[in-house]
Amino acid sequence: MPLLVGTSGWQYKDWRGDLYPDDCPQRLWLEEYARHFATVENNAAFYRLPETGTFADWRDRTPDGFVMAVKASRYLTHIKRLRDPEEPVHRLMEHAVGLGDRLGPVLLQLPPTLRADPAALDAVLACFPSGTRVAVEPRHSSWWTDDVGAVLERHGAALCWADHDSRPVTPLWRTADWGYVRFHCGRAQPWPRYGRQALTSWAERIAGQWPDEADVHVYFNNDPGGAAVHDAVAFARAAAAHGRTVTRTPEHPA
Repeated sequence: MPLLVGTSGWQYKDWRGDLYPDDCPQRLWLEEYARHFATVENNAAFYRLPETGTFADWRDRTPDGFVMAVKASRYLTHIKRLRDPEEPVHRLMEHAVGLGDRLGPVLLQLPPTLRADPAALDAVLACFPSGTRVAVEPRHSSWWTDDVGAVLERHGAALCWADHDSRPVTPLWRTADWGYVRFHCGRAQPWPRYGRQALTSWAERIAGQWPDEADVHVYFNNDPGGAAVHDAVAFARAAAAHGRTVTRTPEHPA
């Protein structure tokens, strides 16, 4: 499979006139997005879990081969803080099944105040149906232990490689045969863009750790001013220059 490159969300009004033509109504933004990108990370599910029918509508509005990663509800990660995971995981997957073959990985982004609890993480990952790809993005340094790595490996879950301010803020562990990378905020101008060297360094890291046939999902979360779109294009070019097969990105000046 190619390197899957996209953005974290698509419903940003300041992308009008950039990714979205001025005459494109907001109700057609997903269709327009999917013409340019082959994957997206759905952040909206974190704030309010959509109904099964909404997921099914997104499936019907995107082309064959399109992949939608889903950020798990904050009810599981931030309110329950991984406790009693059976019901929230079941509800999430019961709704997300509406995506059918468009469903990509599920992202568990943990609160920055949540300290490491390998047993709780193990219990959460055990609740997901067999074959579900789960990426985990811890944000407290206590998680960087061998015990946590072993839990991720046992479940085939990917440690999310995260970048903030153009540097890795997580260990670059390979815990599964697929990968997940998130770009939150660069240091270039205009803010929050990434510079060419930062993106080239990330292309080199990924090419050095993953064979071209591995699925590696890469999402840009620096949405203000269309930065995510521009940086996704620039990153795709850098990855292609390092011999990686990359999914479609816009014909867009980066």
